[in-house]
Amino acid sequence: MKELLDTMQKKQKKKVINNNPIGIFDSGFGGLTVMSAIHKGLPCENLIYFGDTAHIPYGAKSQNIVIKFSTEIASFLVKQQVKLIVIACNTATAFALPFLQKKFNVPIIGVIKPGAKAAVFASKNKKIGVIGTEGTINSKSYTKEINKFAKIKLHQQACPLFVPIVEEGLINSNFTNEIVQKYIQPLLNKKIDTLVLGCTHYTLLKEVIKKNIKEGITLIDSTQIISQEVKNILEEKKLLASKSKPNLKFYVSDNPLKFKKIGSRFFGKKITNIKKIELR
Repeated sequence: MKELLDTMQKKQKKKVINNNPIGIFDSGFGGLTVMSAIHKGLPCENLIYFGDTAHIPYGAKSQNIVIKFSTEIASFLVKQQVKLIVIACNTATAFALPFLQKKFNVPIIGVIKPGAKAAVFASKNKKIGVIGTEGTINSKSYTKEINKFAKIKLHQQACPLFVPIVEEGLINSNFTNEIVQKYIQPLLNKKIDTLVLGCTHYTLLKEVIKKNIKEGITLIDSTQIISQEVKNILEEKKLLASKSKPNLKFYVSDNPLKFKKIGSRFFGKKITNIKKIELR
């Protein structure tokens, strides 16, 4: 009888853990592209998203400040009993990932390593370009990650105007096309054959970017790669969910109405169930 009870308790505990949510966070809206990819790839999973809209953007902030904000958000997500955390922000990944992995007893992954690995395997001439925020580019995180896999000639370009362009809904304007050309051309001059979108906002600019790069250049979008990475980790740890109707929750640190309006564009469908909370 005791063995039967122990077995039942273990099964019950496993079920609870499996159906715990995945936590995803970003400085604002861009990480919703990652959440959307995870939701499509793992439709049974409960997801919690936190957008730090009070402090957006992270791209131009110092490392210490980004670590502080990221730690507060991760603490909040851990209290929600998440089984895995995805840092859906290149800047926060670059600055805070190692610190958070040491501090919290839950699997935490970022968006840089999977994208870097995919770029190395995609490149034939070993010349890779990366576009991202100033914070991501200055951190040299892609250089460090890519060099772990192979000797690569890496060329990077900060694109500070891309985030406001996306958030203001100016993706299809002539102005945007000119800005994309301006940022991309120096990388094309370096004869790159692979280009990494080093910011989750840039997923929405993918089609404009494709029009401005040469045929044969591979575009690496980490949002799709992250979804597979999450699935691999959950399968390995036997933490895949069993629910057929997942809960999607959204939290912000400021301005939920703006988040609802702009965020729905990033997520690809209408966002509801948004709560504003103050982090400590």
